[in-house]
Amino acid sequence: MENLEVLNAEQAPVKREPKKDKQGRSYASGRRKDAVARVWVKLGKGNVTVNGKEMKDYFTRPVLQMIINQPFVATAREGQFDVVCTVCGGGLSGQAGAVRHGIARAMDLFEPDLHSTLKKGGFLTRDSRAVERKKYGKAKARRSYQFSKR
Repeated sequence: MENLEVLNAEQAPVKREPKKDKQGRSYASGRRKDAVARVWVKLGKGNVTVNGKEMKDYFTRPVLQMIINQPFVATAREGQFDVVCTVCGGGLSGQAGAVRHGIARAMDLFEPDLHSTLKKGGFLTRDSRAVERKKYGKAKARRSYQFSKR
């Protein structure tokens, strides 16, 4: 009987501690294609600042704004966190994906209870898809030059 209690105690999930700095922020980096985002998350009113600009000014397309807000929607934490991030490399689409990845990782460190929700949504996994390289004898990665019969 005692052995069962010991086994159950050992199998209990380890409670992770939140990782915050002196200002109450959690830091994480996110990546997508060639873009890299450094993200700081703290409790606030829902302001998202990207490279010193508001999110709506930096990412003007609504699809990119939706991508960035996905971790907040999935965890029902909309308007509860302020996000400050710097992003470089790649294009706007890759940068939005990198910011989303960084926000999810920072939220996981800030509030470890959200880990399973973020993991199920696929926000903690780095999207490894990248542009395929061009091959010699081809116009692009796979496209051949136009064939001329005569």
